[in-house]
Amino acid sequence: MTFTGFLTYALALGIAAAIPGPGVIALVARALGSGFRPTLPMLFGLALGDIVYLAFAVLGLAYVASTFGTVFIVIKYLGAAYLVWMAISFWRAGITTEKVSGEAAGSPFSAFLAGFMVTLGNPKVIVFYLALLPTFLDLSSVTPVDFLLLIVLTFMVLIAVLMPYVGLAGRARHMLQSPKALKILNRTAATFLAGAAAAIASRTT
Repeated sequence: MTFTGFLTYALALGIAAAIPGPGVIALVARALGSGFRPTLPMLFGLALGDIVYLAFAVLGLAYVASTFGTVFIVIKYLGAAYLVWMAISFWRAGITTEKVSGEAAGSPFSAFLAGFMVTLGNPKVIVFYLALLPTFLDLSSVTPVDFLLLIVLTFMVLIAVLMPYVGLAGRARHMLQSPKALKILNRTAATFLAGAAAAIASRTT
């Protein structure tokens, strides 16, 4: 691959990632409810999901993905169900003033898995890698070294684009200290999570 090819891929991925969708909504909701650092595993999970689809495209597994479409449908609804569970948790219990500076609810692994499942079930990500990517990148010319570079580039672009969402939401959370404000925050986070789940479950393209 040429430098122009890598640059084209990075720009296209950056634009696609910056457009708010289920992944961004889930990240913002998690950061609002749990803070900056507890949201990072979810961000890494989202990035890993992208890398999985990148591998599908580069290794010529688009046919496999379409053949076993039922598997991806199941993954999509599992991801949506997990977000609904998170939304209910925030709505019922949420974060109190004592918990703002304490340990965040949920384990890093559960946050990572949630991000991973959200990406696997996100139609926007599927379309980008399995339909749009081959139109502007010659996948037949990708060497093993190119593939490794694409993985690193994918991770770097996603972190650079999505980190500001997490940072701003995390800062907003710590600016809200009163119980009334935190209640609004919890309900807002729950609503965002439910919205992300609905977006994942309802979108087919």
